Amino acid sequence: MDLKCRCNQDCITPPDEILEKIDSRYYPCKNCPELRLKKFKPLVEQLNSNQRIDKNWGKCNCGRRHLDLVVAHILTLMQEEGIKDEKTTLRETCVPLITPAYPLNTVPYLPENSLIILSSEINTKIAKKILNEVPEVKGVLKGEIKDTVGIKDSQSNPKVYELLAGCDMRSDVVQTPYGPIFIYKYQGEIHVEFPKPLSPKISQLKRVMEKYEDPKILDCTCGPGTLGITALKGKAKKVVFNDIWYPAAFITSLNLEVNGFPVKLTNHKENLVATGKYWDVYCLDVKELGSVLNEKFDICLVDTFPGVDTNYFETSISDICGEIVII
Repeated sequence: MDLKCRCNQDCITPPDEILEKIDSRYYPCKNCPELRLKKFKPLVEQLNSNQRIDKNWGKCNCGRRHLDLVVAHILTLMQEEGIKDEKTTLRETCVPLITPAYPLNTVPYLPENSLIILSSEINTKIAKKILNEVPEVKGVLKGEIKDTVGIKDSQSNPKVYELLAGCDMRSDVVQTPYGPIFIYKYQGEIHVEFPKPLSPKISQLKRVMEKYEDPKILDCTCGPGTLGITALKGKAKKVVFNDIWYPAAFITSLNLEVNGFPVKLTNHKENLVATGKYWDVYCLDVKELGSVLNEKFDICLVDTFPGVDTNYFETSISDICGEIVII
């Protein structure tokens, strides 16, 4: 499978390169400014008495800037365009989505092209200005963080964020008991998740898998593939991924390849998106899985969006699964 991002840039970094730099990527060098801004105080009140923010906005010679300074720079550009007023705080500016993201003990110092921002008030003009003038930003999305991107079920309409400038491909480094996995996503099409040092979902999956020897697993609401790929890392005999949302099924295929499980994209016969040695990826309504798969699974994972009734999912796959696990 071709791992090139659709923006034709090198947005998909090999895992070895990420791990090589992960310990130092977001930490300051000895010369980085120690300036910190208050997130809940209007920026203008802090800049008036602060002479250390110059035309470079605190960027160090090492090429990194504290996240607060990056957001302050973005806020100033938005204020110049009249999108934000003088009372706006850093917290009210935008949602910063770091890439690659992994749990950190402190606020990061960002290198270039390491941030995608999300705002409901932004427009194309200011999005392009931010992209051109704030080197850390690689993409600008318009949308509400409270809106879950994707599709809940066959009766729902899909939601996406609008990409106004740059590229929205970002990645999370997810820690599992079997080693880290790397989950890429076009953030305008896939729901936002923030990596944790210990994921409750992955811990639950591990406990279930320990009851079986080489289980066959159906991940029927796979999203970007996090749980199913973890299962493969944990020596599952076979994993079938499925999501009714095609962008999720496609990005799962890419994430399988990234994590060392090669796939071949198909012509979508019977909604089979990609296939591999012991893994397949489908894009189907969950109620169609039984008639298409014609096989039994030890474990079925159901990980729906918050607030979704899981009865429909459980009923649809009860005949082909020994154990249904609601994540």
